[in-house]
Amino acid sequence: MVPISDFEQRIGKLIEESIATKQSLLESADILTTVAKVSEILVSALRQGNKVLLFGNGGSAADAQHIAAELVGRFAFDRPALPALALSVNSSCVTAIGNDYGFEKVFSRQLEALARSGDVAIGISTSGNSPNVLWAMSTAKKIGLHTIALTGSTGGKLKAAVDHCICVPSNQTPRIQECHILIGHIVSELVEREIFHEEGRVSGS
Repeated sequence: MVPISDFEQRIGKLIEESIATKQSLLESADILTTVAKVSEILVSALRQGNKVLLFGNGGSAADAQHIAAELVGRFAFDRPALPALALSVNSSCVTAIGNDYGFEKVFSRQLEALARSGDVAIGISTSGNSPNVLWAMSTAKKIGLHTIALTGSTGGKLKAAVDHCICVPSNQTPRIQECHILIGHIVSELVEREIFHEEGRVSGS
């Protein structure tokens, strides 16, 4: 049996690592500028009646769903719904495309069906090298979408494939994902407040 003190020591170390990564995020002027620019793009697109399409694999798929839920539901206060969709949620669609066309097409095929010029594509990949996310961004560019990526420190191949890439300064997947959802929350709050200009807060789930 591992002593409780050993668990506590490890817990403390992991929290410190998370804080350190977020501190690096805070100290990067380039990242803050990119997050602000991405928020402006979403505000402009949503005001013009466009939508946000998000996608990723595994934990990144969960982050895509989480961010979409903040936009469609609410973040800080009651307001009209904003159009956002995570492309991993339709299991029949994902498995049919994966089976018939290959897993690398599971997001791009959906973009072909659902996306219109002026929409925003947000691809999430800690490595920046997920083939299906890269393929989707290529399709998004052809359709005329604004393309945004959330990645780890190097940006991988996605960095050169999108309009704006937010590269979390870490090579550790858990730390990167923790920052991805922080960034998702920040963008959701900025977009919500800019479009609806509310200052009040309500409790949420």
